[in-house]
Amino acid sequence: MSPVFTIPPGAAFVDTLAAHLLAEAGGDPLALADMEILLPTRRACRAMSDAFLRLSGGRPLLLPRLRPLGDMDEEELELSGADPLDLAPAVSPCERLLILARLILTAARAQKGHVPSPDQAVRLASELAKLLDAVQVERLDFAALARLVPDDYAGHWQLTLDFLKILTEAWPRILAERGVLDPEERLNRVMAAQVEAWRSRPPRHKVIAAGSTGSRPATADLLAAVAGLPAGRVVLAGLDREMDGESWAALDPAHPQYGLKALLARLGVERRAVRPLTADADLRQDRVRLLAEALRPAATCEAWRDLPALDPRVLDGVWRLDAPTPREEAGAIALMMRHELGRTGHTAALVTPDRGLARRVAGELERWGIRIDDSAGRPLGLSEPGAFLRLAAEMVAQDFAPHTLLACLKHPLAAGGMETSAFRALVRRLERLALRGPRPAPGVAGLRRAVTEPRLSAWLADLETMAAALAECLAADEASLAALLRAHMEFAEWLAGDDALPGPARLWRGEAGEAAARFAAELAAAAPALGTMAGRCYPALFDEVMAGVAVRSAWDHHPRLFIWGPLEARLQHADLLILGGLNEGTWPAPPEADPWMSRPMRAAFGLAPPERRIGLAAHDFAQGFAAPRVVLSRSLRVDGTPTVPSRWLMRLDAVMKGCGLDFAEDGGQWLDWHALLDRPGSWKRPEIPAPAPPVAARPRRLSVTEIETWMRDPYAIYARHVLRLRALDPIDADPGAAEYGSMVHEALELFLKDWPRALPADPEAELLRAGRQVFEAKATSPALWAFWWPRFESVARWVAAKERGRRHAVREVHAEAGGSLEIAAPGGPFTLTAKADRIDEMADGSLALIDYKTGTPPRPREVAAGFAPQLPLEAVIARHGGFGGVGAAEVSELLYWHLKGGAAGGEERPAGGDAVTLAEEALEGLQALVAVFDDPATPYAARPHPEHAPKYSDYLHLARVREWASGGDAEE
Repeated sequence: MSPVFTIPPGAAFVDTLAAHLLAEAGGDPLALADMEILLPTRRACRAMSDAFLRLSGGRPLLLPRLRPLGDMDEEELELSGADPLDLAPAVSPCERLLILARLILTAARAQKGHVPSPDQAVRLASELAKLLDAVQVERLDFAALARLVPDDYAGHWQLTLDFLKILTEAWPRILAERGVLDPEERLNRVMAAQVEAWRSRPPRHKVIAAGSTGSRPATADLLAAVAGLPAGRVVLAGLDREMDGESWAALDPAHPQYGLKALLARLGVERRAVRPLTADADLRQDRVRLLAEALRPAATCEAWRDLPALDPRVLDGVWRLDAPTPREEAGAIALMMRHELGRTGHTAALVTPDRGLARRVAGELERWGIRIDDSAGRPLGLSEPGAFLRLAAEMVAQDFAPHTLLACLKHPLAAGGMETSAFRALVRRLERLALRGPRPAPGVAGLRRAVTEPRLSAWLADLETMAAALAECLAADEASLAALLRAHMEFAEWLAGDDALPGPARLWRGEAGEAAARFAAELAAAAPALGTMAGRCYPALFDEVMAGVAVRSAWDHHPRLFIWGPLEARLQHADLLILGGLNEGTWPAPPEADPWMSRPMRAAFGLAPPERRIGLAAHDFAQGFAAPRVVLSRSLRVDGTPTVPSRWLMRLDAVMKGCGLDFAEDGGQWLDWHALLDRPGSWKRPEIPAPAPPVAARPRRLSVTEIETWMRDPYAIYARHVLRLRALDPIDADPGAAEYGSMVHEALELFLKDWPRALPADPEAELLRAGRQVFEAKATSPALWAFWWPRFESVARWVAAKERGRRHAVREVHAEAGGSLEIAAPGGPFTLTAKADRIDEMADGSLALIDYKTGTPPRPREVAAGFAPQLPLEAVIARHGGFGGVGAAEVSELLYWHLKGGAAGGEERPAGGDAVTLAEEALEGLQALVAVFDDPATPYAARPHPEHAPKYSDYLHLARVREWASGGDAEE
């Protein structure tokens, strides 16, 4: 009788197996304890243990020995009665990665081609390690690479084969020198020793190998050995015993049954001899047959012409969820899982290879305070200590540039030896004083020059001292990874310390901290394997090595909700199973492009075809589809791009259409319910804000530029002067048009203050000297010089020519003259202030006011209408003698100098109309404006005349303009 059994799809695998073994043991507790069960993974072993606990009703049991095939070691081998096995230890993954990276760098230098950076070498080493593992899993000999005849392949493939001598020659030598083995090779030897031990001394107890597909040759040999034992049994998951012979013979590697077919061939067992471990009567066999029909091999698809009629109830318990985007997909899935918790004792699991979807679902569940068990864990680099370590290295490597500096210092772990709230206040102060606006000079020294507060300066000095060792290593052309890592950890530990706890106690605490500490220790132990590197490459290398490390939580998650990858979901069971991310390219993932070998080379060498992984993924999908209650979920668009349904869904849709079937239950209602979670019960269109503060709270002093804002957008004046809100400059802002205009103004001011009466012999040269002085202080980037200096040269040439033609009629020039004028108003005196760019005292005793514009000057009609009152109001102040050092006089000219650069350099534009008339009208308008707003009933409306509204405002979001405006105005 065949020792091979199968548990049909849809049956809870571990529960079915546990029930069968409990029944065999009867009431004898020792009979169960004497059994040995081999399962694919440690997670499967835990699931098996839980199944025994459930089925026993919680009473004490002596469990069988549960052994994970993927982590078998010599200690378990000795416990099974075999002779002691003397095996070298496995090389650590981190050490192997760094050794391979060093070999790659050495080989690249020897070939005198492109030499990758250390982090790129680590990435290549990771790919090389995958090839190494694949070769050892298949038990191939690297010597066969030489038999891939060069004449059969292009020259660049021959270069690849030469490069792979890293694995054929250098790597075995290094392993021998270090006295270690590759992990896969070591596992092969342990399994081979177990097979030999069983063959020489067959155990008398029952040995059951369950749930493995035997895709690894060493595992298949082990399963064959189990099948050959007197009391050995092999239990397969989901073997299709009903498939017709023609289809069975035509199976290809991408089919879900291909792996089981290959295993049966290795075991020498006919499919018809495989017995079910449980009766099929109560299982969803019609649903299983439907999917088997959908996934039948292409060679027998003509059978679809004669599809049988199926009971519509075949799809009872199956939902189809087609969400518009991954966000809606994740939200609906989370809602389903939350709903399942309302059923006493029920469990729910999301199975998906899409890590983005998994993180979204976990985030959505947080809205109910639910932390979910994610079998893949969280990337260490995204955990609190992992992110802090990355940011600390990046901050010093980028010489304390504003963004990286704030990202690090605002991290929850950063404290710098201070009480945390005091440290946060210090960092915010540093941000306001030095990091907003254009970037300060490089390094901590540049930050210290930008701040004047002693306490802040002293802490920056401490920061510079503690980061000195790391900064020195990062600046070195050659530094050892060990020294870089040591300096990095010492600095990070100092920065993490506060007034209550030392840095190590804060940095390495908790599960994530322990994982980070283990990673740092492993990297430190492996660091000598890489040797030296350019210090500047360290942050990227640190990120790359950390990328493969995950943090897994052993507690603090909900006991009835799970997120599993397809591998982790094997043999698991949940009352509600959600198969998520069913889009082509996600599940199944496309065959990976091998950077080392083409498909013919892989086949000639003996490696499994890439489609083999698709076959394993198809088997996982088929097992999940047979669950009692299952959701098939996908998103229609990802990142705005339409998606293609998984090939399995498309085949299923085609067969269902031929059978006249449709999904009985649509998941669309879950999308609607999820949308309702964030939809208010009612929505009221906001009114245009019109605050009316008391007169005493209203401003009594405004500048001439603010008068223009007052007319165009009164709400901005309210926000600035009544609420006292000021917009912060952007962090590390690139100098823009406003900064360029300020530099032009400052250069002209320097020139005019040096030459207020007579012109120099070469005014253009003096203007350029003044401009150079300003640019050297303000334009710290070479790119800004390259872009702006030619424009200023053109401006200087135009201004010099204009001065030569104008100065003969000018007695004296006043630059950046400050002035004010007090006027009577119903609410009390109101003060108008101004800073005039230029006031010329003319030879005839009149005054000319000139306003510099590097942008577009206002049009004469805007000035006449009062929407650009700056120059006319300055004329009002000048007529009343309000400018210091300038006597009261009539204004004869109001001019704009459009300093646009380019070929023309500049252009002079009159404000339009008679200067005296414009000034009188401006004064009347101002008095009327002040009087209107001295009425407590007058509101500070937002943008009362949209056509005249300012092009930019710091307060648009505060006024909620986008919510109440319409048309093009809403888009401004």
